[in-house]
Amino acid sequence: MAAQSSEFALIKRFFTRQPIKNPSTRLGVGDDCALMAVPDGYELAITTDTMVENVHFFAGTDPEQLGHKLLAVNLSDLASMGARPVSVTLALTLPGVDDDWLAAFAKGFLALAERYSVDLIGGDTTSGPLTMTVQAMGLVPRGQALLRSTAKPGDFIYMTGCLGDAGLGLKIKQGYNCANPGAALKRFNTPDPACEAGQALIGTANACIDLSDGLAGDLGHILAQSKVGACLNWDDLPLSADVLRYIKETGDWRMPLCAGDDYELCFTVSPEKAGQLSMECSRIGVIESQPGLRLNKSGGIQSLQVKGFEHFS
Repeated sequence: MAAQSSEFALIKRFFTRQPIKNPSTRLGVGDDCALMAVPDGYELAITTDTMVENVHFFAGTDPEQLGHKLLAVNLSDLASMGARPVSVTLALTLPGVDDDWLAAFAKGFLALAERYSVDLIGGDTTSGPLTMTVQAMGLVPRGQALLRSTAKPGDFIYMTGCLGDAGLGLKIKQGYNCANPGAALKRFNTPDPACEAGQALIGTANACIDLSDGLAGDLGHILAQSKVGACLNWDDLPLSADVLRYIKETGDWRMPLCAGDDYELCFTVSPEKAGQLSMECSRIGVIESQPGLRLNKSGGIQSLQVKGFEHFS
């Protein structure tokens, strides 16, 4: 039960605790607009994501985890462009005011913001079905943002982290019996955006995308916008022991290729620059001039027609 329920009381009570951290933030919460300055030599990268109950997350999801994930998916978009996160706005549509829920949600959201020195500079609250929207802004050196449209034939394809663990977490939530569910559920519930890796790729990677809707679908965006194709090597995919066990038990080898929510980075690098990579990553394939996405599995090449998650499909 809420002691205060007006929009301004909610914002003040739960979302104005953190001091401003970035000199680019001229004015945060409190006026009709926030004010930001873009330093000389930089561009502002902007992304927006919405999460809707029973579409992007299960009803009853832990609100602290939800706050973390909502911010993480937006920071992951900035990471894929090589941008350093600076500030965010937050819009909440709530079916009612629950102080305990809001306190937990704010804790998860603001803790991740604190970790990456991100300022919460504004937002909105309204009444309705549980829906949350974040607009995130970051700074990237002018003319150096990582794009989807700049992969070149001969580039090696890399990715950070492991593939399919978040997808396994979803399978567990849907009833799959995993002997050690903790790691997969953590990856599904509270992903960590690869912010440092994205910034380190500037000047080295040719193209980059974050893995939100599945490797096959997201890599497909790079291929389409760069007008190239690719071949992935099954044996080189970074699959955890839990994911390999799931595949062995179910035969569902496509899961790690099409499952979303990994929020790792997939990027291409020319062979000449591969030695400049400074983060842990796995080389998983090569960009080719022939259109389409292919998979080298068990010594045979097969076409991959796997799509990632799509709304309204």
